[in-house]
Amino acid sequence: MYSMNIKDISHSNPTKNFPFNNRFLLKGLLTGKNEFWMYLSGIIATILGYSLFQFLAAKQLMIIADNNHVIITKENFLSLFNPDYIKINRSMMLAIMSGMFVSSIIFLWLSIKFIHHKTFISIITGFDKIRWRRYFFSFGVWGGLTILYVLVCYFQSPNHFQIRFNAVDFSILFIVSIIFLPIQTATEELFLRSYLLQGLSLLFKNGIIPLIITSIIFGLMHGTNPETAAHGLLIMMPYYILFGAFLGTLTLLDEGSELAMGIHCANNLFSSLLVCSKNSVLQTDAIFYTTIENPISEFISWIIMAIICFIILHKKYTLSNWKLLIR
Repeated sequence: MYSMNIKDISHSNPTKNFPFNNRFLLKGLLTGKNEFWMYLSGIIATILGYSLFQFLAAKQLMIIADNNHVIITKENFLSLFNPDYIKINRSMMLAIMSGMFVSSIIFLWLSIKFIHHKTFISIITGFDKIRWRRYFFSFGVWGGLTILYVLVCYFQSPNHFQIRFNAVDFSILFIVSIIFLPIQTATEELFLRSYLLQGLSLLFKNGIIPLIITSIIFGLMHGTNPETAAHGLLIMMPYYILFGAFLGTLTLLDEGSELAMGIHCANNLFSSLLVCSKNSVLQTDAIFYTTIENPISEFISWIIMAIICFIILHKKYTLSNWKLLIR
């Protein structure tokens, strides 16, 4: 792999000597040190950070379950992370679960700084500064589409929705969500569609194969979600993988992860605040509780939302250079 140092590549003119014409991939190529073992170490460190906090969280949750006279065995171990089952506040569980991602991003940052000798911004964007306007614009677009989707579902089938709004519980949920969910979603984006995407591009000398690999990994990471167990891999895996591919495509086309991070954050944040169901991965004190789940209909609705979102972003930011996906 390449090992070069450059302070700023945003004004550089890629030539035939470089395998990429994508600023974002070039940022991974031309900054810091990029040996294979360094990326392997960074991956292990990030997973270790997640696992370490998960172990500590599980121990604490075992104590809580025991205090509440709830028996946890090997057969029902995953129920340990169900707040209703072990009888703890849902927002507290959300904060505990999100702590794993806080630990992960800290370990990722340490790897970037002390192993790769890069700046953290080098895995966020191919430009000089983080383009926050893009982040908040994509957040607003996806958030608006999500709200519209929930309202349409509610007015179409009001009998399948229960309004469970409680001002105190919702206020706590809102505070926990706006603190932790941006970190959780940013961690997933920066690890998969930034760090790994850049690293794999150095190995394959293109962007499309890393895009496919990271999208599949994104799907596998969510394979243990309650939705997958309830509805099956054949339904949920295409959704997760396509969502990953959608976000990865935006990252490459826009030469930075700001749009993807905004969409991912809005998706999880508004899902947390608006609707909860029996098999939701985020069991929260949301405004609505739905008693019906139709994963195929939801998948089709997501595809429509993704198309609308892409059209808006394409018009706003002229995401038309498809060669950026390859080079």
